[in-house]
Amino acid sequence: MAIVKTASARYQPLGKDGKGQVSLGSGALSEQPYGFNTRFEDKPGTNPEELIAGAHASCYAMALSFALADAGYDSGELNVDAEVTLEKDGDGFTVTASALTLDAKVAGIEEREFDSIANDAKENCPISKLLNAEISLKYDFSN
Repeated sequence: MAIVKTASARYQPLGKDGKGQVSLGSGALSEQPYGFNTRFEDKPGTNPEELIAGAHASCYAMALSFALADAGYDSGELNVDAEVTLEKDGDGFTVTASALTLDAKVAGIEEREFDSIANDAKENCPISKLLNAEISLKYDFSN
């Protein structure tokens, strides 16, 4: 069974002077502004890398949560940040990395087992598989 989610974007006029709006099919974002200034100049609005970071952080948190539950752990809290890096690449740009930072509290688990489960989830969350970039994981752990 395939699950299909949608988003749409509009951008006009062309080039640096253009402004865009991005919307998610769920309605969670509706006509959120983006453009050259929100991507490269820290102006209010979003940008593709921020949206990827949100997707990666939420995907990883869910993948790790499910993996921990499958291993028999049902009490805990996961807080994940993702930092996506965009670098100049010739005449264009490339997303080169997504650094995940995890603060985890999981009752009853030993750190060695947690490390194995956390890194397996990093490799196997669907957004990690999608990204052709270095993906790192740092975490603070307590049980």
